[in-house]
Amino acid sequence: MARINLLPWREQLREQRKQQFVATLIGMVMLGAALIFIGDQVFSSLINEQLARNSFIQRENQALDARIKEIQELRKKRQELIERTKVIQDLQGNRPITSHVFDQLARTIPEGVYFTAVRLTGKHISIEGAAESNNLISSLMRRQDASDWLAAPSLAEVKALELDGQEASQFKLTVQQTKPHEDEAGQGAQQ
Repeated sequence: MARINLLPWREQLREQRKQQFVATLIGMVMLGAALIFIGDQVFSSLINEQLARNSFIQRENQALDARIKEIQELRKKRQELIERTKVIQDLQGNRPITSHVFDQLARTIPEGVYFTAVRLTGKHISIEGAAESNNLISSLMRRQDASDWLAAPSLAEVKALELDGQEASQFKLTVQQTKPHEDEAGQGAQQ
């Protein structure tokens, strides 16, 4: 005899497929949510690590900036000390030169000429004074020009004036301070 299945197998099959689909859909949604959660955690962790590295780099940069500033201040102080040392060495080296220059000024003054003011500015010497005649001023300039320690005397001004009932000349001149040649200075030091 023939067997006839009167059970609603098609509906059961449809219901079974529907349940499989819903289960698969729920599984996929859960898997997607899990992947999104894991991805979010991974990216959050990466972002936090990068922020920590950035913070560390900023702290190190600030420390380096402070050290750079300290180094710049030390370099500035070093340069100031070098400049001070140079000035002191120049002063120490120029001490005998200044005495030689003033000695030469005293030796080049002819009788009848006297200085009222002498100013030393760098290598330039400004001299103000009075002389009994213009010839004595010329003699002074020739003597200064012939000196090893003085050079290029330049007369800036001459005025006639009366001094103790006699005619005199008031003058202003400039002269440059020089050093004698090394061989002459060496011979002078040996004498």
